[in-house]
Amino acid sequence: MQISILDDYFDTLRTLDCFAKLAGHDVTVWNDHVQDVDALAERLRDTEALVLIRERTQIRAPLLERLPKLKLISQRSVYPHIDIDACTRLGIVVSSGQHADTPSYATAEFTWGLVLAAMRAIPQQMAALQAGNWQIGVGHTLRHKTLGIYGYGRIGAVVAGYGRAFGMKVKVWAREPALAKARADGFEAADSKASFFEQCDVISLHMRLVDATRGIVTAADLARMKPTALLVNTSRAPLIEPNALVNALRAGRPGMAAVDVYEKEPLRDVNDPLLTMSNVVCTPHLGYVSRDEYEIQFTDIFDQITAYAAGTPTNIVNPDVLGRRR
Repeated sequence: MQISILDDYFDTLRTLDCFAKLAGHDVTVWNDHVQDVDALAERLRDTEALVLIRERTQIRAPLLERLPKLKLISQRSVYPHIDIDACTRLGIVVSSGQHADTPSYATAEFTWGLVLAAMRAIPQQMAALQAGNWQIGVGHTLRHKTLGIYGYGRIGAVVAGYGRAFGMKVKVWAREPALAKARADGFEAADSKASFFEQCDVISLHMRLVDATRGIVTAADLARMKPTALLVNTSRAPLIEPNALVNALRAGRPGMAAVDVYEKEPLRDVNDPLLTMSNVVCTPHLGYVSRDEYEIQFTDIFDQITAYAAGTPTNIVNPDVLGRRR
């Protein structure tokens, strides 16, 4: 098959052990990010199988309609960036394993790294040291403080465990089924959303972005946070109401943020408000970006391609397409 892989920024996939699964196929890897439909249509005109790295590129009907040879889109996890209805109409199979009960430990670990970095101002202290200054302030310890987990799914549950290991009190706010699981795991459910934002010293967001969660963290929620509190977002930027986080940080509630996700990615505007604030730690969507995690994810993605090539597609998210396959 003619296979195209988009957005492999550092040409990493060729170096993975699992890349050998694509032996015998004609594979093209693109290392830059392009969203322009004309440019993508030209690049992908002969593509039969398209590999996506999470949600880096939007795959919508105007592009899909210009890719007559495309038979399969293979990726992993959720797919808000793919027009599933258009794929079904055009006879394109979308395979995307949901990896039940296998959290992204890479993202959970990175979340905790951001918590430590922000609470101890590690990037700011490092920059000051490189500029010839010795200590620029006093940080905060985590022990005995309250960690809030907003959304108790696979990753949120792991981060909650890290908080427990650091001697923090853990509170959870989520839908009732998730709260029940958190209670069963020995964590405390917050009495209300308002009290959750008022009482927690660190709040970490761990929800999927769907219509029901878009803007679920409001300006009013953030205004309830302590001036010493930290908000961490390694999930999705639109979980927070537009402009609410920047305005809240300017108002001093919360006092800090650690952000790995943005409304528009890649973020290249060095004047973006989040990048200019001294009380914010910003990273370029690195949560899941580790070699170990890539091996796990792309083993699944490449297995989906070989299954399709063998005539037995797996993890199909649009099963109605089977009668229309190209």
